[in-house]
Amino acid sequence: MAKALLGHVTSEARATSVLAVENRRLRRRVADLEALVLRLQAENDGLAAARDDQLTVEDLQPA
Repeated sequence: MAKALLGHVTSEARATSVLAVENRRLRRRVADLEALVLRLQAENDGLAAARDDQLTVEDLQPA
């Protein structure tokens, strides 16, 4: 039974190497996306602050 359960697991060095390369690529991509999210959040905060600075009391009154 153990052989049947472990039969799908490959111990081939090439497969392990390919998985390691793919894992590094995905981790790098995640890090890039996290950095992008932080940059966009900071940019959005800056734009929201600039918009708030431009609003006047008259803009806040109902029409």
